[in-house]
Amino acid sequence: MPVLPTTFTDDGALDLGSQRRAVDFLVEARSDAICTLANWSEQFALTDAEREAVQDAVLEQAAGRVPVVVTTSHFATRVARERARGAQAAGAAAVMIMAPYHGSTIRAGEDAIFGFFAEVGAAIDIPIVVQDSPMSGVVMSPGLVVRMAREIPNVRYFKLEQTDAADKARFLLAEAGDAIDGPWDGEEGLTLIADLEAGVTGTMPGAVIPEILGDVMRRWAAGDRAGAIALYEPWLPLLNWENRHSGLETAKVLMHEGGVIASEAIRAPQVPMSAPIRAGLLAISRRLDALILRSQVGRTPA
Repeated sequence: MPVLPTTFTDDGALDLGSQRRAVDFLVEARSDAICTLANWSEQFALTDAEREAVQDAVLEQAAGRVPVVVTTSHFATRVARERARGAQAAGAAAVMIMAPYHGSTIRAGEDAIFGFFAEVGAAIDIPIVVQDSPMSGVVMSPGLVVRMAREIPNVRYFKLEQTDAADKARFLLAEAGDAIDGPWDGEEGLTLIADLEAGVTGTMPGAVIPEILGDVMRRWAAGDRAGAIALYEPWLPLLNWENRHSGLETAKVLMHEGGVIASEAIRAPQVPMSAPIRAGLLAISRRLDALILRSQVGRTPA
């Protein structure tokens, strides 16, 4: 379930034509679902009007071919609730939300976090994916995630990205596995095998190698664990490069090189990746022959 980058023109305006082609690439790559407006989508760099424009374009282009998860995180319960309602009305299959936080110091306690998700959940009918992300600076305890799973009916999924993800997944499944549809892996898929061994049922990485990570998941689900590991391991250098060096711009650079999108621009004050990091990214991707560099979408007129 890759995270879709938000595409811009060279001068930083939304490029919805490229946005639609990026959706088509993820469908071409056999993604099981798509997530939009997440952190790797630069959701924090968009206005509310731009968020709605991206959401609507992605849902329209997906056109039911794959489910779309829309991230609706916000610090304020009221805003997160209204964003979730808007995503549901637009056709999202689920919403993903982080624990509320602001900056490096403003956090909510565990009871307040529970209340936040309970109030959002009461306002919508579609599932909630709880994103346990290091970006928030909040580490939700195993006890809290179990309580949320058991007591908030439409909290159905957890995207576990903290360093304790594998052990938290095991605990969650042991204590509340009958109340959820599954924990998921994140962090660019860098720890996917350990997380699969812990019982995760999905992965939500960046949009770099959906064709590979999807087949890893399918092999694992079919019981071919050795085949899944053998397919996964050669791609670890690229996942590591994304996670440690090139970050959220990775998919944009590769989609641009492959002709899927018109620009690899990110919004200031972020700065483009350095020439050496970019060259290293392309070298690994070309050596491994990633689909993103030779997509048929990139050969189709806009």
